[in-house]
Amino acid sequence: MLKSLNTFIFGLTPEERVRKWQANLRKESRLLDREIRQLDQATNKTKSSLKQLAKRDDRKSCRILAKEIARSNKQKERLLSSKVTLNSISMQLSSQLSTMKVTGSLQKSTEIMKLSSSLIKLPQLSSTMSQMSQEMMKAGIMDEMLQETMDAHDEEEGLNEEADEEVDKVLMEITGGKLDQIGSMADKELPVPEEQNHDEELERMQKQLDGLLRG
Repeated sequence: MLKSLNTFIFGLTPEERVRKWQANLRKESRLLDREIRQLDQATNKTKSSLKQLAKRDDRKSCRILAKEIARSNKQKERLLSSKVTLNSISMQLSSQLSTMKVTGSLQKSTEIMKLSSSLIKLPQLSSTMSQMSQEMMKAGIMDEMLQETMDAHDEEEGLNEEADEEVDKVLMEITGGKLDQIGSMADKELPVPEEQNHDEELERMQKQLDGLLRG
């Protein structure tokens, strides 16, 4: 009761602020874990469908799905990298607590500022990291955010326009090289699959993965 009253009157202590930030970082890391699992599940289903299409020699549809898988792989790399960055910030904050025992206050950290700025690019973390960064500025840990968010849009475009070599790599991996000429045949007129619901199924898988990629 006394602690709650003190918090209401004086606000959080520096140590309490750091613990709160670290709890938020752990929460965001768990949310990224869940998104990665969902992305893996959707990607595995798409890979299975691509294998079936490869058996029917439906090269055009295979390439469409391969592009979605390549985007998914790129997004997963970003999510995993962001988890590492979240952990790095938490470790830097632990170091702040150790330093505070000597100096009596939180210290300015260029490293925390740089790591936090990089996470604002990710839509899943943008809101949380923006708010946390504002709190850290008030606490004296950072002056202002680094201007690293300007390339965020360009990175998202990179996910939408995956390079042909990445798509070819996915096709090679999943089909075992059976469709090694798929790239050169992607724009040729190809037989229409017999199944009437083929286009609908293909569109459904694309939308499922695209929804996860957009977060």
